[in-house]
Amino acid sequence: MVLLEPLSNFINPNGTVNNSSPIYYYQGYCPQTAKLLQLPRTALAEAIAHGLMAQLAEDELYSREGKMYGIILIKQPNGEQQILKAFSGLLNGCSDVEGWVPSIPGREEVRLDEARTLAELEAIKQELIQLAQIYERLQYQELEREFVARLQDMNKTHSARKQQRHEKRQILAETLAEEALETASAQLDEESRQDGIERKLLKRERNKILQPIKKIIDNADIQMRELKRKRKELSRQLQTRMHAAYSLMNFYGRSQTLQELSPQGLPTGTGDCCAPKLLHYAATHNLQPLAMAEFWWGASSGDKIQGQFYGACVERCQPLMGFLLSGLTKVEGVGSREQREIKNIYSLPPNLKVIYEDEWLIAVNKPSGLLSVPGRYSQNQDSVVSRLRNLLPDAGDLLTVHRLDMDTSGVLVLARYSQAHRLLNQQFQERRVHKVYEAILAGHISQDEGVIELPLWGNAENRPYQQVNWEHGKPSMTKFRVIAQEGNYTRVEFFPITGRTHQLRVHAAHPQGLDVPILGDRFYGNHTSTDRLHLHAKELFLLHPHRNQQLHLKTHTPF
Repeated sequence: MVLLEPLSNFINPNGTVNNSSPIYYYQGYCPQTAKLLQLPRTALAEAIAHGLMAQLAEDELYSREGKMYGIILIKQPNGEQQILKAFSGLLNGCSDVEGWVPSIPGREEVRLDEARTLAELEAIKQELIQLAQIYERLQYQELEREFVARLQDMNKTHSARKQQRHEKRQILAETLAEEALETASAQLDEESRQDGIERKLLKRERNKILQPIKKIIDNADIQMRELKRKRKELSRQLQTRMHAAYSLMNFYGRSQTLQELSPQGLPTGTGDCCAPKLLHYAATHNLQPLAMAEFWWGASSGDKIQGQFYGACVERCQPLMGFLLSGLTKVEGVGSREQREIKNIYSLPPNLKVIYEDEWLIAVNKPSGLLSVPGRYSQNQDSVVSRLRNLLPDAGDLLTVHRLDMDTSGVLVLARYSQAHRLLNQQFQERRVHKVYEAILAGHISQDEGVIELPLWGNAENRPYQQVNWEHGKPSMTKFRVIAQEGNYTRVEFFPITGRTHQLRVHAAHPQGLDVPILGDRFYGNHTSTDRLHLHAKELFLLHPHRNQQLHLKTHTPF
């Protein structure tokens, strides 16, 4: 099977490609040396990827399902540059397709188990759907609404009667003798008692009708919890078998299973993404990678847009990068010095400006696209904290006080010592820190200023996505003010009172909020082609943890 393809299959060999510095690096820490290793996504790699996109566009087969595709630029010992291409997961139900890098060894060993387990999981899914949609749930909601309406009407009637009785008592007290007044009052008391009986009878009727239905619903919920537990256990067992079977090789020639690489576990599907497949294939065939690029093609999914480039996914690919890139610097024959040495990111311009620093705390202007703290697999995650710890000799004990979303830029404060962290953290918890954000909304809004209050609930199956949930959500509040109307866009200031995940993004996009998403927010509805999320934490007011003086930290809005 011929996998290596010439550059001419993807780009015009006589054309010119922008030779600017890479804007993204696949990277991870080497398990042996603890050094940060990198493989760039260069302008040439992106141009090759665009050539592959053009090929995919010619065949509707590739547009039926959305998925990640990737290329890796290889340099042969004779200096010739060639291309490998890969897709994530399955392509129209097939794991291995002619002309594409094959799946990582191990999948075939568990394919039968996987098919059987996936069939069981699908059956559980269908059963859960049926239990979630049983007629009694809708029936209960409708009857409950009817009883609530009847009870409200009854309460209004009883309140009016009570007021009438009160007025009548006042009149009778002024006009009747004591014996006649006592008789009349007893009659009014009896009317009040009858109202109470009427209310009790209605509640008794409600319980008699609703309780049997509620029992059916509760039993269905018990079944659903058991099915979800079974689903989780089946997924865990399959994941364990797959991770024990999948074997990866790095450029030292060392092989390890996914289970050995991460005994604590990895999500199902790890090892099936483009980047691990491409790097594993290159390592097993002694090929020298120069650059790599991954992009989404097909129907959009979540925040993934056709034709857009993406980096290593945080949960499945990033944890493997350190191992997969290990030994890459030992391979000879790379043309330029930049390609010969896998650079440490901290020797490059870090795009991370310190705006305030003393012996107690550090404040930086975080760029968009950089995590505040290392992710789930900290040894492989680039972030503000890890960069500062590498850049500053005395930053080993840095502690985060608050966080900004990866896509949000602006003021981020970190404490140098535990005492400063405790005092600063207390200010944030007690909402004594004043925060000002600036954003551009992808449309116009009707109000010039106001307050948004919506309960936010995190979707455990789609982190970090947040949704409005009036039953389970946590309270969140944001004040806003329009700064200017700029063509089809609106520039606003946000003043968050609470600090929920994605709070400003949801408050902007949700119909019960401003109903206009922030420009560049692919999570919550704005798919405009733009280089970033237009949300910036521009000001922060807090009390210095040691000097007890007001600190005003401010940055320029970059858009």
